[in-house]
Amino acid sequence: MNYYCYCPSPLGDITLQANEHGLLGVWFETQTTQPNTLGDYTPQHPILSQAVQELQEYFTGQRRDFTLPLAAVGTPFQQQVWQALTQIPFGQTWSYQQIADAIGKPKAVRAVGMANGKNPISIIVPCHRVIGKNGKLTGYAGGVERKAKLLALEQME
Repeated sequence: MNYYCYCPSPLGDITLQANEHGLLGVWFETQTTQPNTLGDYTPQHPILSQAVQELQEYFTGQRRDFTLPLAAVGTPFQQQVWQALTQIPFGQTWSYQQIADAIGKPKAVRAVGMANGKNPISIIVPCHRVIGKNGKLTGYAGGVERKAKLLALEQME
């Protein structure tokens, strides 16, 4: 069974989804990658409550790392890319090439970009920290403006 709730943020409302195993998704209100059905609205679910608390701490500068159990659904390759994203230190950025190198598939840069774009757990699995090889901001499912704001927030500490 899946559960969901909403979390206000300085960048707009966020939808959170979890099951008994962990967090399934974190989406900004305008993202098109949200699932068709979210499950039962249950803001008191322990994983969702923890996610709301940790996100609020992140947005107020009190948290750099998340401790939530994650249960995102994806292909083995996507899972590998998403795991690599969690290794990008707070306040730093990596290129798609660096992610491809980190997973031992240096020629899979485009596939890494596709998997990054399918990441269902925004912010917590920090796909916003991935930039183009030339140092420019590239696409972000939550919007490039939000990506820039997230990166700026991490530089303010």
